[in-house]
Amino acid sequence: MTDEQLFLGFAEPVWRLVAFTTAFAALAVLELLHPRLERPELTRMLKGRRWATNFAIFVASSVLLRIAFPAAAVGVAIWTEARGIGILPGFGVTQLLGGIIAFVALDFAVWLEHVVFHKVPLLWRVHRVHHSDPGVDVTTALRFHPLEILLSMVWKGLVIILLGAPALAVLIFEIVLNACAMFNHANLRLPGKADRFLRRVIVTPDMHRIHHSVERGETDSNYGFNLSIWDRLFATYVAHPASGDDAIETGLKVYGRVDPTKLVWSMLLPFRRE
Repeated sequence: MTDEQLFLGFAEPVWRLVAFTTAFAALAVLELLHPRLERPELTRMLKGRRWATNFAIFVASSVLLRIAFPAAAVGVAIWTEARGIGILPGFGVTQLLGGIIAFVALDFAVWLEHVVFHKVPLLWRVHRVHHSDPGVDVTTALRFHPLEILLSMVWKGLVIILLGAPALAVLIFEIVLNACAMFNHANLRLPGKADRFLRRVIVTPDMHRIHHSVERGETDSNYGFNLSIWDRLFATYVAHPASGDDAIETGLKVYGRVDPTKLVWSMLLPFRRE
């Protein structure tokens, strides 16, 4: 293992924490200044409890992930890179080109994983914790059940090993993915021209919010978290919700608006019948 790989392994949690804190703080402020949706039905108490619950789920998922995979995806990449395993080193692909290929391939893998979590009933039981959130804002990007986070890590780990993805590229991908997920979940109103320009490349808040619609046909669309190309390529792209961007209703109707704001209820949701 090289000195660079050792440095990446030790520095990974620091870099990710700094990037996460910066992106979250900036988006939380922008949400307050330029909200897309006003939710008068979500009282101040429910809003506060939503945030507390979403943060608690995030902390639980993060702790469990670090116990199971101390260096997370970057650790898998370092282990793989040190052994020269994978398609990219096998074909002698340069670090720069290999990093670009790995970034795009990992993004597609995350998109595909998201589709599968919607289509396979057993996996949907876990993923519905994310969709049960009655509001959609920057904290919704943190609301993934610990089981989903672990399964996602296993999937990404397999892809990293198969590719032989460079560790630095994996670190960059993880930071970008996390920031983009918070961005496109944000309750943020972008200028129309900016939204149309950005969604040619990345998933915007108005684009991803459709995925959180109470309407099942709209929930089964716009699966991307980062690059927007995959939904366009596989015909799962929806430009605007039927009810309009300012009137879209989010969440899962079957659970209402109160129970999903409770921590214990949310953590036990995968084990409840639909």
